[in-house]
Formats: sequence, C-alpha cells, structure tokens
Amino acid sequence: MGTNDFQTGPRDPVRPLNEARALDPSFYLGQTVFDFDRENILAPGWQLVAPAALVENPGDHVVREIGGKPVLIVRNAEGQLNGFYNVCRHRAGPVALCDGTGAKRLRCAYHGWIYDLDGQLKVTPQMEGAKDFDISGIRLPAINVAQWCGMIFARAGGGPGFDEFAADFAPLAAPDHLSGMHYHHSRTYPVAANWKIYIDNYLEGYHVPVVHEGLNALIDYGDYSIDLSKWASVQKSPMDDAGLYGIGEARYVFIWPNTMLNILPGRVQTNRVVATGPASCEVEFSYFYVPGEESRAADDDRFSTEVQDEDAMICERVQKGLASGNYTPGRLSPQQESALWHFHNLLRRAYGTAESGTE
Repeated sequence: MGTNDFQTGPRDPVRPLNEARALDPSFYLGQTVFDFDRENILAPGWQLVAPAALVENPGDHVVREIGGKPVLIVRNAEGQLNGFYNVCRHRAGPVALCDGTGAKRLRCAYHGWIYDLDGQLKVTPQMEGAKDFDISGIRLPAINVAQWCGMIFARAGGGPGFDEFAADFAPLAAPDHLSGMHYHHSRTYPVAANWKIYIDNYLEGYHVPVVHEGLNALIDYGDYSIDLSKWASVQKSPMDDAGLYGIGEARYVFIWPNTMLNILPGRVQTNRVVATGPASCEVEFSYFYVPGEESRAADDDRFSTEVQDEDAMICERVQKGLASGNYTPGRLSPQQESALWHFHNLLRRAYGTAESGTE
C-alpha cells in the first residue's frame, strides 16, 4: 500500500496553529492504516532501538522489530556497529532469537546456517549437493544504524542520513547533558491503543493537571513552554522539587516518528513506541543516570509506572472514543498543543492528505 491509497480518504489539510483541528479519527483505526504506518512511517524512520551499553563489546547483539520487520544489531570484532534484517537467506529463519553477548558468529535457529558478525554467510550444513551454490555472494541484508549519546538508533528503510537527522533534534535534547549518562535498566509497558494515540498524549501537557496528580505536583505547569524543529519538539518545564524529580528543568523531547527522551536532572528516560496492532502498542522504557545518581532508580521506576498506568488508562479510553463513530476532530489549544499539531502535520504529509496551509 502506498501514499496514494489515502487520496480517496478524508481531506485533512495543514492549517495554521490558531485554526488547527485534531487528526481525523479514521487515521487511528483499522488494519489498512496500521499496515501503512508500519511500512511507510515506522520502518523507514530513525528510532531509538537500544542503549549502546547492550552492544558495547564484540559479539554483543540485540534483537528488535522496526515497523514489524525483525532486525538484529551487532558489534563486530573491530568494534563496528552492524545492523541486519534478522532473516536467514535460506528459508527466513531467525539468525538470533534474543539479545546476547560475546558471540563469535551468528547461527540461524532454524537450520544452522552460520554468518560472521559482518553478515557474510560462512557455513551451510548439508548443502554439498546444491548445484552452483556459492556462499561468497550471500550476506544478510543490511539496515542503517548509528550511535548517539549512548543510544543506538536504527531504521529499516530510506530517508535522511542520521547526521542530518540528529543535527535537527540534538539542539532540543541537550546532548552535552546526555553524554555523561550510564544505562541502568529497561522495562516495557503495554497500552491498548493505537501507537499514535500514545504519542498524541505525550506531546501535550494539557492533560497533566487532570490525569496526573502526582506529576502535576512536581512540574511548573504555569511555565510550560514548547519548541519545534523539522523532525522534533521539546516541552520544557522548570522544577523545584528536591525529592523525586530534583531541581532544574524537565525536557520532554519527541523525535519523529516514535522516540522520546525524558531529560531530568541527573538522568534521562528514553521511550520507543512500538506499534503492535491497530489498537495496541508497547512503550519501551530505558533508564540512564549520571554516575552517583543511580540511587534514584527504584523511586523513578515506581513513579514512571504510576504515570504510565494513568496514560494507558486515558489512551485506551480515547481509542474507544475515536472508534465510536461519534467524534469529529476538535480544535487544538494554540498554547498547549503546538507539538501535537506539529506531529499531526508530519502524519498528514506522510498520508498524502495535506492540501494546503501554513506551519
């Protein structure tokens, strides 16, 4: 399915922020939109797939999916980071089943074909009778990978190079602050809502006083501000809490299409939203700390779970509301929903439904 398949759908023009409405509900519903999203938005989009600490040494590897496509990230013997589709060239078996460390080679879990850490096929058991079978030209198909501030980004498709992409979002993410962070732990939260609903919710603080009583007590909602770039946005709020959040500034950075960096004093929490179905997604959380701040981890984990449970609850209700047949797109708040407007306009362009307007 290509972009033009949406041309017969609802027209959803890009409007100035003070005239903007939410995205049409049809773009959150059904298998057709879900398939389009994974193939044309999520698979080719640069996204955070793992902490670099998980692939720090030769042979270390992680197994992930990008837009529904199975992928494998591995560090080779020379320390180079390689990315491949996790699909054996024999009969599509998995070259790796799970994350691992110190592998000398990659052995398909189906029929035992063996590849080196650069993706070259090396061993093919019981293939001696195959006529004109030459393994020298058989390699695992590559994907793009990059390392940035202790994080591994990857994509399974074309688009801007990572340096160009990072140059756009890095000024919003304070990379000097991030570079001193050490990875601590990860966890995953399921959400019974379309992946875009979760991101919509992340991109505005408008709901915080209503949905998140605990979070609202820690940030200065009255001094909330939002900045935009081509592919990213940041929501900023000062904090003056010597306990859980600390004293300084909270920066909530969204990076198109599905990555978030929650930057707090002394630590950062990263999120990747993985689309698992038309009305389901998973949010992969990883926690990083400045050395000496790791003692916050248990409290951070408990509080993040509390906030995620609240977000999951409201996102699930929104999914039902969008599917009810009784919703037409409402107006956006120019003060609180500019990052949401920015995301929706990127989606409108991806769907080919934007007719005109100013951003």
